[in-house]
Amino acid sequence: MEAKVSIIMGSTSDLSVMEGAAKILDEFEIPFEINALSAHRTPEEVEKFAKGAKDRGIQVIIAGAGMAAHLPGVIAAMTPLPVIGVPIRASLDGWDSMLAILQMPPGIPVATVAINGARNAGILAVQMMALGNPDLMAKFVSFKEELKEKIVKANKDLSEIKFKFKTN
Repeated sequence: MEAKVSIIMGSTSDLSVMEGAAKILDEFEIPFEINALSAHRTPEEVEKFAKGAKDRGIQVIIAGAGMAAHLPGVIAAMTPLPVIGVPIRASLDGWDSMLAILQMPPGIPVATVAINGARNAGILAVQMMALGNPDLMAKFVSFKEELKEKIVKANKDLSEIKFKFKTN
């Protein structure tokens, strides 16, 4: 089994956030790898990873980083693959990470999800991969339908809650 998605984080302290992406990829049965690489502490390894990812069969990279949050942008600068950035709440409530990942120069895009939004990063990776894979697209459509059904059920459950002044 060869990885199709790579989940990269600046430090293993980010694993509790980044596992949200891993759980989605597991759910969709998409092979993935997880590594800790630092744009500042291991720049040579980041470069080797980014430049070799496509040749290793990786299709999408999910990169999480906190504080200075250069990792997603550095990777995006060195690979033709789509990179999804996950800002990690490490300081300033994660806004420093968010802004660092969002503010990329023209030609070096990084798709960016919410602060600590690794689950959505995994979902976005699945959507990207599903474009060229009808079976995966069918699974994704079912996934979206299940999300809708959960809300419909939740609304039905809410309708049964009684309050003196509740009108629905």
